[in-house]
Amino acid sequence: MTISTTTIKNSYSGDGSTTAFTYTFKITDQDDIEVLIRSNDGTETTKTITTHYTVSGVGNAGGGTVTFTAGNIPTSTQTVVLRRSTPQTQTMDLIDNDPMSADTIETAHDKSIAISQELQEQVDRSIKFSRTNTFTSSEFTVDASTRANKILAFDDNGEISVTQELGTYKGNWTTATAYYGRDLVKDSSNNNIYICVTAHTSSGAVPISSNADSAKWSLLVDAASATSSASAAATSATNASNSATAAAASAAAAATSESNASTSESNASTSETNAASSASAASTSASNAASSEAAAAAIFDNFDDSYLGAKASNPSVDNDGDPLEDGALYFDTTNNVMKVYDLGTTTWFQLTPTVANQNNINTVAAISADITQAATDSADIQTVAADSADIQTLADIEDGTVATNAISNAGTNTANITTVAGQISPTNNIATVASVSADITSVAGQISPTNNIQTVANANANITTVAADLAGSNNIGTVATDIANVNFVGTDIANVNIVASNISDVNNFADTYFISATAPSSPTLGDLWFDTTNNVMKVYGSGGFVTAASSINGTANRHKFTATSGQTTFTVDDDGNNLAYDAPYLDTYLNGVKLVNNSDFTATSGTSIVLASGAATNDILEVVAYGTFELANFSINDANDVSTAGITDGQVLTWNASSSTFQAGNASSAEVYGFNKDASGNLIVTTTNGGNDNISSATYASFDDVLFAASGFTFSLSNGDLIATI
Repeated sequence: MTISTTTIKNSYSGDGSTTAFTYTFKITDQDDIEVLIRSNDGTETTKTITTHYTVSGVGNAGGGTVTFTAGNIPTSTQTVVLRRSTPQTQTMDLIDNDPMSADTIETAHDKSIAISQELQEQVDRSIKFSRTNTFTSSEFTVDASTRANKILAFDDNGEISVTQELGTYKGNWTTATAYYGRDLVKDSSNNNIYICVTAHTSSGAVPISSNADSAKWSLLVDAASATSSASAAATSATNASNSATAAAASAAAAATSESNASTSESNASTSETNAASSASAASTSASNAASSEAAAAAIFDNFDDSYLGAKASNPSVDNDGDPLEDGALYFDTTNNVMKVYDLGTTTWFQLTPTVANQNNINTVAAISADITQAATDSADIQTVAADSADIQTLADIEDGTVATNAISNAGTNTANITTVAGQISPTNNIATVASVSADITSVAGQISPTNNIQTVANANANITTVAADLAGSNNIGTVATDIANVNFVGTDIANVNIVASNISDVNNFADTYFISATAPSSPTLGDLWFDTTNNVMKVYGSGGFVTAASSINGTANRHKFTATSGQTTFTVDDDGNNLAYDAPYLDTYLNGVKLVNNSDFTATSGTSIVLASGAATNDILEVVAYGTFELANFSINDANDVSTAGITDGQVLTWNASSSTFQAGNASSAEVYGFNKDASGNLIVTTTNGGNDNISSATYASFDDVLFAASGFTFSLSNGDLIATI
C-alpha cells in the first residue's frame, strides 16, 4: 500500500455516553495506537488497552474504532485523543539470494514513513526558531538543583540562558566592575534599584542617573522619589492633625457662645427697650457670625471630602455620598495602612511610610472623634444664626457685654478655622500627598503583595551561585551554547536509551562496517566496506577486499553504444544506463566482432571500457556483462521438511506421505528376473520379487538369461515379445 495522508491523530469531546470513537489512519497492530484522556484542568492520562478500551479495524487503510469499556466512558469535561504510535524497530530480515516480495519491502517503507510522520507531529508541537533566525545553540548543562526556581531567558547575544526571575543581584554599584545584561544593583546614594541593559565595565561615581553610563542602566525602583513623597505625606498628615485640633476647639467655643446667648436671651426680654438703639449694630454682628459659621462649615466639609476617616474597606463615595475626588485619603483599619484615591484609574493605592511617619498618620486617625464632634456641633453653630432675631433684642441690654463677647468669641476663632482651610487652599497639602500617590504606590508595589525586594534578598545565595559559575567555569554559558543539542537529545531520549543499553553491539558494528572513498586501515577478516568511489560493497578476506556481490542484477546485462568519431571510453549506453560489470567477466563486440580483453580494450574500473584504438563514427559497441556468484555450501539438514535423524550407511531419503516429510529409509532391493521356456516353448519369467521369493540355485542356474533391475521396472509379454516398461 501507499501512505497518502499525513493524519496520525484524531481528537473528540466526550459526553458521558458515547463509547466508540473513530481513528482515520492505518495501524498494523492494536498496540500501535495511543489513547489519551485530557481533563479540563489540563491533566493528561494514558489509557491501557483491554483495561480501559478495545481496538478494532487493525490493518484497515481507512482506520477503525476505539471502544471504551464500562466505567471508563469519557465525560463531558474530558477530551479523547487517539494517536498512532509505531514502534521504532526494524523487523525486516533480508537473506542473500532469497526472493524479496514487493509487499515486504513496501511494508518496511510504510513503517519508516509512519515513524517519520509521528516524529514530525512531535516537532510541530515543539517551540522552534524560524527558518531565518540565527541561533548558536539551544543546549545547556545546568543540573536540576541549579535550575530550580529559575527561568529561561536570553543573554546579551540573544542566546538562551538560565537566570533569576528579575536578574542577578550584584549589591551596591561600584566603579571598575564588569556588569552584564540583567545584573541588578543598588545606588547607595539614593537607594534606587537599577537593571543593566548593556554589558560594560563601570566608571565614575554615583548617583547612576548622572553617571556617564546612565544609558546602560534602567531604573526599576525609584526609592529616592518614594522617600521624598513619604516625607511630604508625613508633613501633610501632621498639618492635618493640627488643623483638626484647631477645628475641634473652635467648635467647642462656638457651642459655649451659643449657650451664653441663650442665657442672654432670657435676660434680654426685660431689656427690650434698651436694645432698640443697638439693633443696627447687633444685626451687623449677627451677619458676621453667620458668615463665619458658613465659612467654618464649608472648610470642614472640604476637609471631610478629602479625608474620609477610618474605614474597614475601600469606600466608593465620600462621607456626603458624593463621588470621590482625586487625592482623597482614608485609613484602612483592616490593613492598618493609609490609602489615596486616583481618580484617573478609579483605584485606591496603598501608602507604606516609615514607622515614625506611620505614628503621625495614626495621630490623625486618633482625633477622628474630635473631627466628628465638630460635624456634630455644626447644628449648634447654625442655631446661633437662627437666633439672630433674639440677639437683636440685646440692643436693649444696658451693659451689652454678653452679646458682644459671644460674637467676639466666634470672630476670635476664625484664625483656627482659616488654618484648616489653608491646608486645602492655597497650599493644599492634602492634594500634594495625592499627587505623589503613584510614587508611593511603586514603593508599596515592590513590598506588597509581591515583595520583589525581599525576593531578591532571599535569593542572594542562588544569585551568588550563578555569579560564581558565570565568573568561573561558566557552565551556564556552556549549556546556553549547546541548548539545541540538549533539545535534540531530549526529543529522542528513548532512542538514546536504546543505544546506551546496546552500546557494545554499536561499537562492534562501528568496527565492522565502514563507508569511505578509500579502503579502511587495519581491517580484520569479515569487515564490510562500502566503496563510495565505485558504489560497491566489499568484504575483507585473506587476499584483501573483494566485491561482496555482483555489480550485475541477474546473470547478465547487455549494453549497446553508438560511437562518435575517435571515441575510446564508453560509460553510458544508448538507453542512458550506466555501464556496470565485474571485471573480467564480460564480452565486448565492435560491429559484431568480439574483442580481446587487455589487447583490444581495457576493462578494470567496473564502470567503463577503454578501447585501444578510437572507434569510427556510428560504430556499434556491444557489451555483455556477466553476474558473478558462488554456490552456497548447503547442508541437507537446512532444507525444509527433511529429517536425517537416525540415518545409517546405505539408506536414502524417502517421502513419507503421512508426515509430508523426507526421512531416512532403505533403498529398493534389486530385482532378479529369470527367463526360460516351458515344455511347450512358452517364455517363462521368474522374479525374486525383491528377495521375497525363494529361488534355489538350481532354478537360478536353469535360467536362459538373467536381467538385474531396480524397482520400477515392469515386464510383460505381447505376442510372444518381452516388453520392459520403466
